[in-house]
Amino acid sequence: MPDYSIRSATEDDLTILLSWAADEGWNPGLDDRSAFQAADPSGFYVGCIGGTPVTGISAVKYGTDFGFIGFYICHPDHRGNGYGWKLWQHAMASLDERTVGLDGVVEQQANYKTSGFEFAHRTIRQSGISMVDTPMDPRLTTIGQGLFPSIRDYDLQIFRFPRVDFLKSWLDPMASSRRGFALVDDGEVKGYGTLRQCAEGFKIGPLFADTADIADTLFRALAGQVKGQVVFLDTPEPNTHAEELAERYELSPEFETARMYKGKNPNLPLDRIYGVTSFELG
Repeated sequence: MPDYSIRSATEDDLTILLSWAADEGWNPGLDDRSAFQAADPSGFYVGCIGGTPVTGISAVKYGTDFGFIGFYICHPDHRGNGYGWKLWQHAMASLDERTVGLDGVVEQQANYKTSGFEFAHRTIRQSGISMVDTPMDPRLTTIGQGLFPSIRDYDLQIFRFPRVDFLKSWLDPMASSRRGFALVDDGEVKGYGTLRQCAEGFKIGPLFADTADIADTLFRALAGQVKGQVVFLDTPEPNTHAEELAERYELSPEFETARMYKGKNPNLPLDRIYGVTSFELG
């Protein structure tokens, strides 16, 4: 590979990778770039030929103990030449001794196992037309700057690793294509979720909640904002209440991935995860 080189991705590179992802049907959010980069500005890489990107990957670091691999893509014109594998090795090396997570598509799971990843659980993408209205519940509040410290602390209970800069961007009330709701009871956050516009429809994620009833209320708050349009929700299979929620609102399974870890499984509280944040960042 005499002309192949690897470097950190620029904002322009991320724009290119997101366009490739859209072409592959991954359906990225319209404003994903800024939030993705905020998660870890040094956590995205491109492999280039003559300075032009042909492969991309994310290797986002969350503190000193955890990292997440995603956004692993090669332009169709350059597949089968080993470029992706070289980039994979570079990305994994950048995560040092951290536990590493990923969401692997079915056809690649055997390859991830050979790299030391172990299966944790399936995640099912559910999709359908939103037919709900946002409930008039006094416990619901839109997420703004004043609520952010409470959301940050609540997110840490469930995601288990700090991602403050990412959340600041993801929950930015000025982001026109994203909106978020929290459910606050007796002054405490009991759950929160976000909705973002994508190339097709709207994705809900994360959707974190203490109980199934709270998750239901938050889902209706979010999906009700785009009634009559397609919504997507990525539900961890072990959370049977999440699957029941999807079925209740006539969302159908679209495809599946496997959450896999290399290193110690962080044992996330899946009973409180009704929708993962994103397959690219965990």
